[in-house]
Amino acid sequence: MGRTFFSALEQPRALWVIFAALVGLRLIAILAWVEPSSDAAWYFSRAAMLADGRGYLGDHGAPTAYWPPGWPLALSVLFRLTGPAIWAVGLVNLVLSCLAGWLLLDLARHVLRAEVPARLALLLWAVYPNAVLYVPLALTEVFYTTLLLALCWCLVARPGVVFWTVVAGLVLGLATLVKAQSLVVVPLVLGIALLREGALWKRLPAMIGKGLALGALAALVVLPWTVRNHRELGSWIAVSTNGGITLLTGNNDSARGGFTPEDPVVRALDARTDLSEQAYDAQAKALGIAWIKAHPARFALLMPMKLVRLWGPDGEGQWAYETGSWAWQAAPHAFLALRAANQAFYWGLLALALAAVPMIVRARRAAGLRAIDWWVLPYGIAAYPSLIAMVFSGQSRFHYPAMPFLCMVAGWVIVHVLRDVAKFGAPQAWN
Repeated sequence: MGRTFFSALEQPRALWVIFAALVGLRLIAILAWVEPSSDAAWYFSRAAMLADGRGYLGDHGAPTAYWPPGWPLALSVLFRLTGPAIWAVGLVNLVLSCLAGWLLLDLARHVLRAEVPARLALLLWAVYPNAVLYVPLALTEVFYTTLLLALCWCLVARPGVVFWTVVAGLVLGLATLVKAQSLVVVPLVLGIALLREGALWKRLPAMIGKGLALGALAALVVLPWTVRNHRELGSWIAVSTNGGITLLTGNNDSARGGFTPEDPVVRALDARTDLSEQAYDAQAKALGIAWIKAHPARFALLMPMKLVRLWGPDGEGQWAYETGSWAWQAAPHAFLALRAANQAFYWGLLALALAAVPMIVRARRAAGLRAIDWWVLPYGIAAYPSLIAMVFSGQSRFHYPAMPFLCMVAGWVIVHVLRDVAKFGAPQAWN
């Protein structure tokens, strides 16, 4: 079985088959025609406003910086050509998914140092139900994950090329406009690059200089939006002002480790129609900080619960179908079965990613290699939303961008195990 499996993946046409599966499954999801709701409705309507020349406005019609503008800005470019259309969202996400698939494949080739595990990582991502079901949704996840993969690809696959360093800085700026915490990725990647080779202190100044250059390029991309915020809102807001409500909904008397807008304090704040989005978020931030100061022990106890909420459930891409798609109305039991299958698939990926750590360390030790190498990257990408969730709130959609990276190490484990079972070939030591 192992030999047959490897032989099939090694064939040139295997990549065509995998990409055909990636595209075909996502086209089926687009046919489900999901009406935007909740966060997706906000991004969709803001993109329509921008495309119509009305600017980035809040629910009360005044300029706002309540949520990051990166995805609505990108989507508005398409809407100027197509008009606000659900099918346009699905098609642009399909194109982004294809680009993300190629980036995942080539990045995995550099991280895993082998073709078959890289192809298997792409296959896992291609058929991962939650990744498929996100494509018709006007949420940030598909766009942001593509940017994250592109940023890592530029820094890992093209580390010494000035052109790709410039591209990485510009991509970092775009990613920051979608999620401000993207800046954390640069020290992570550059830190791994520094530790995986010798002469650490000799190479440190150059690496710091590269990090500063990336930050400066990203700042150039973000700066026009920051200036706009100062002009329209009268204060220097770098990207957005929605961190306060996220902090409060994860830290209040009703919090159980997840996003809890039903808390009386949150509901009372939501009822304040006299507040602008900026004032609303500022009050939410103040209430959240006050609660943490008053309940430090409870805040600490919530942290592991938030991690469970972040990494336990999966399939949030499907939830929108239950309220906004004809497909779910036509076959609810099929969607329930799909949700169960997706959860099992997801837990399998996590189990394989966890199992990979001792296997990789053991293989590298046996080969006399350094402990730190690019294999750490998927775990670093998974760590930074975990740290954020422990402070703010645990929401399962925040782990979505880490999943293609975890598919890499999951693919490596499957290949490693099948090699042992089939009794052929040497374990890949990532050397």
